[in-house]
Amino acid sequence: MGARVGGYGGAKSRGARSCSYSTPSVPTALPFSIAPVPTSPLRFGADILLSTPARWTEWQHVALVTNDAARLATAVASRTRHALRQAGLSLVLLFGPEHGLGASADDGASVADGIDPLTGLPVISLYGERLRPAREQLAGLDVVLFDIPDVGARFYTYAWTLWHVLHACADAGVPLVVLDRPNPLGGVLDAAEGPLLAPDCRSFIGEHDIPVRHSLPLGELARLWQREHCAHARLDVIACEGWATTRAWPSTGLPWVPTSPAMPSFDSAMWYPGTCLFEATNVSVGRGTEWPFATIGAPWMDAHAMAHEVQTDGVRLSPVTFTPMQGPHAGIHCHGVRLSLVHPSDHCTTAATFVARTLRPVTLGLQLLHAVCRLHPHEFAWAPYPTAANPTGQNHLARLVGRSDVAERLVTLLETQRVSTITEWTRVADWPARTAPILLYDRTA
Repeated sequence: MGARVGGYGGAKSRGARSCSYSTPSVPTALPFSIAPVPTSPLRFGADILLSTPARWTEWQHVALVTNDAARLATAVASRTRHALRQAGLSLVLLFGPEHGLGASADDGASVADGIDPLTGLPVISLYGERLRPAREQLAGLDVVLFDIPDVGARFYTYAWTLWHVLHACADAGVPLVVLDRPNPLGGVLDAAEGPLLAPDCRSFIGEHDIPVRHSLPLGELARLWQREHCAHARLDVIACEGWATTRAWPSTGLPWVPTSPAMPSFDSAMWYPGTCLFEATNVSVGRGTEWPFATIGAPWMDAHAMAHEVQTDGVRLSPVTFTPMQGPHAGIHCHGVRLSLVHPSDHCTTAATFVARTLRPVTLGLQLLHAVCRLHPHEFAWAPYPTAANPTGQNHLARLVGRSDVAERLVTLLETQRVSTITEWTRVADWPARTAPILLYDRTA
C-alpha cells in the first residue's frame, strides 16, 4: 500500500520515551459508580457489518481506522479488527489515532507507524508525523472503515481523526464507512452544551463549530460534516441497533473498555467535558489516580471551601486528598474535590437517564474554574499544554472551550454573575434544528 512502517512506538512530545503496545483489558466488573440498567440488546455498527457479509464480499482491499478499545457489543473481548479478519474481510491496512492502536500511549504523545502484533498488518499513525492519510496511502483501497469509541466531548481527538479521514477519503475518491457506536453520554440534543467553536480557536481538538458536549455519535457527526463541509464525500454509516438515546452508557449493560489511559471508567467520561478545561491550568485533574477527570485539586486548594462553593442539583462535591502521578503536581499530595452523582429520585428514574437528560458537565466545569479563580487568585494560573498536535501548548483553554475571551472573563467575573454568564456561554438553542437533517436515531422519547 506504499506505507512506510517501522517498530510500533514513537517519540513522546514531552520527552523521548518510547511508546509500547499494550491491550486494554475488559474489566470483570463494571468500573463506574452507576449501576448498569440493561435495555434491549445492543449491536454496534461492527456487529451489524459482521452479520451481513453481503455488504462486503466485493471489497478486496480494505483499510480500518481503529484501536484496541473498539470491541464488539456481542463479544466484548473481541477487537473489531480481529473479528473482521477472522470473518474473511480483506483487511490490508490499519490506521491508528491518538494513543495508538493499543489506546495506551500518553495523552498528546506522538505515535509512530508500526506493525500490529495481533494481525500482522501495517499500522499508519494519524497522530504524530501526520494527522490525516496521504493520498498515496489510500490508493488502491476499495473502502476505508472507521470504528473507534468516542466519549462525546468536542476536544476528544478521535472525532477529529474521523474529520480528517473523511476529507482525505473524499479527496481521494475512496468510500468511507463509519461503524457507529453510541455516544456514552446519551443522545439528548437539548442536553448539548457549548460554547460553539469560534473560527479563531480551531485546532486538532476542534475543527468545526460544534458544541463541547454535542450529544451525537460519530456516525451522525460524520453526516453533519458531509452536509456542511464535505459534500463530495462518499460516506455511509452503519448505525447501531438498540441504542436508547435518552440514557447514558450504563444503560447498555456493557463493561466500559478504557478508550485512552486517562479514561478508565465511565465516571471519568461523565465529567470529562467540564473538568478537562482544567488541563489548561496548574490544577491537577487526577491523572494517574483511580478517578481521573472526576477529581480536581492542588497542594494549595481549600478542599472544603471548594466543596461548598458550587451547588448543582444531583451532583455532590466531596473534599478529598490524592496524589496525581501525571500532569501538574505529579507525585505531590493534593487537596481537592471528587465529583459524584446524588441520584435524586425527583430528577429521573435512573442515573443513566439523569446523565443523558439533566447533567451539565461543561457548565459545572466552568463554574468550578471560576470558583478556583475566586478562592485562590494568587495560586491559580493558566498553563500551556504541549502535545504533538500543538507543540507549544499555548492558548489551550481557548482551544478547549472554543472562545478566546473566556480565560480573561473568568478571572474578573463577579460571583453574582457566574450562573447567568456561564449559562449564556453554554447555550446552543439551535442545535436540535441544525442537526435534524442528519439524525440516524429516534430522538422523540
